[in-house]
Amino acid sequence: MYDDQQFFHLPPIAFRKDTTIIKVTGKGTLSVPANQAIITLGVVTEDTNLSQAQVNNSVTMSNIITSLFSLGIPGDQIETVVYRIDSEYNFENGQQIFKGYKVTHQIQITVNDISMVGQVVDTAVDNGANSVSTIQFTVNDLDIFYNQALSKAIQNGLVKAMIIARDLNVTLNQTPDKVIEITQPTTPIPFSASFLSKSEATPIQPGNITVTAIVEMEFSYLA
Repeated sequence: MYDDQQFFHLPPIAFRKDTTIIKVTGKGTLSVPANQAIITLGVVTEDTNLSQAQVNNSVTMSNIITSLFSLGIPGDQIETVVYRIDSEYNFENGQQIFKGYKVTHQIQITVNDISMVGQVVDTAVDNGANSVSTIQFTVNDLDIFYNQALSKAIQNGLVKAMIIARDLNVTLNQTPDKVIEITQPTTPIPFSASFLSKSEATPIQPGNITVTAIVEMEFSYLA
C-alpha cells in the first residue's frame, strides 16, 4: 500500500513557459574588384576537304597556343572547350548542295593578371584566332570573399532577430538554434564579342564582382 502522505509531500513540479521561434533571413554582400579573366576564343576553318580543314585548323591553333606560352601563360591555364566538325550545305532551287566542312576549335584561357587581357586577345588574333566568343571576369580565391559575405549575412540575421524580439518585448536567445546556408552562385561579369579587331590594343574594363551569401536562421525566445 502507498502512503497518501508521500504524494502530498513530493516536491512541486516546476513548469516553464514553452520557447517559441523567430525565423529570419540574413544577407551579406561584398563588391570585389575582378582579378581573373576567362577568355574563350578559337579558330574556324573551312574547306571542301575535311583533312585539309583539320590540318589548317590544327596549324593555326598551335601557333596561337605557342604565342600564349610566350606571354607566360602556362599550359594548365589553357584547355580545349569545343572541337566540332560540321558539314555545310547551300540550298538552291529547293535542293541541298554540299558546300564543304567547317572545323571549330575553341580554347579557354585563364588569365590571372587582368591587365594582360587585351594583350592576350590581340596576340591570339595576330596569330590566327578568328573567333572571340566571351571574356568573363571573376575573382580568384572566391572562398575568402564568400566567407566574409557569409559572416555579414549571419550578423544581418542576428540584428533582424534582435529587432523583432525587442519590438515584441520578449527575451531572445542570441545563439541561433538553426542556421541554413542558402547557395547563392556568384555570376562572372561577361564581356561578349564575336570578333575583336587587332588594329589597336583592345581596351577592356573588368569592373567589380558582387559576392553574396544568404542564410536562414531560427532563434528561440521566451515570452
